[in-house]
Amino acid sequence: MTVRERVRWWAPTRTAWWVATLFMVGSFCFAIASVPPYAGAVGVQGTGVTFFLGSIFFTLAAGLQVLLATGAVPSVGYHPRAAVRWRALRSSPDHAEWWAGVVQFAGTLLFNLSTFLALEQSLTAVQENRRVWSPDVFGSIAFLVASALVFADVRRPWVSWRPRDLGWTIAVLNLAGSVAFGVAAAASYVVTSTDALRDAQRANVGTFIGAVCFLVGALLLIPDQAGNDAAAGAG
Repeated sequence: MTVRERVRWWAPTRTAWWVATLFMVGSFCFAIASVPPYAGAVGVQGTGVTFFLGSIFFTLAAGLQVLLATGAVPSVGYHPRAAVRWRALRSSPDHAEWWAGVVQFAGTLLFNLSTFLALEQSLTAVQENRRVWSPDVFGSIAFLVASALVFADVRRPWVSWRPRDLGWTIAVLNLAGSVAFGVAAAASYVVTSTDALRDAQRANVGTFIGAVCFLVGALLLIPDQAGNDAAAGAG
C-alpha cells in the first residue's frame, strides 16, 4: 500500500490532523476577510471580527503544535477535550522545528493582539500604528523567522523544484505565505497626514496570497504526516 493510499483526510484522533485543520480554518478566515466583496457585505466590524477569529484559530493550531513537540499531547489518540499530559515533557531547543513552533506561536499571539485592537473604530492614525500595525509587523516577522527555520531544516538542496516532496512544498508555501504577510503588514501602515493605509490594495492582496499559501500548506500536512507515519512504521 502506498503512502497516498494510506492518507486519511478525516482523522480527528491524530494531533497533526487538528493542527492542520485549525491552521486551515484560520487561513480561510484571513483569506475571505481580505476579499473586498466580503468586507462590503459584512462591513468593517464584521471583517475585523473575521480576522480576529482567524488569529484565534492560528493560535490554537500553533499552541497545539508546541504541545505536540514537547510531548504534552500524544501524536495519536488525541482528542481536543482530553487532558494534557504535563509530565515527562521534553524540550528540544537544538531542533529547528521546535524553535519554529515556539516563534510561530509567539507570532500568533501578536496577531491576536493586533486584530483585537483593530476592532476599536475610534483609534487615531498614530494609535492605530502603535497598537494595531506594530504587533502585526512583529507577528509577521515571527512568522517569517519560523518559516525560514523550517525551510532551512528541509532536505537539501534548498534551491530546487521538487513538488512531490511534501516537506519541501509545505516549507516553501509557508515561507511564501510569511513573505506575503510581511508585505501586507508593511502596506498596512497608516499615513498620519491622510488617515489612510499606505497601500490598501497591496495589503489585501498580500494577506489573501499569504492566507492561501498557509491554507494549502496546512492541507498538505495531512498526507505529509501519513508519509512520516508510514516511514516510521517501515523503520
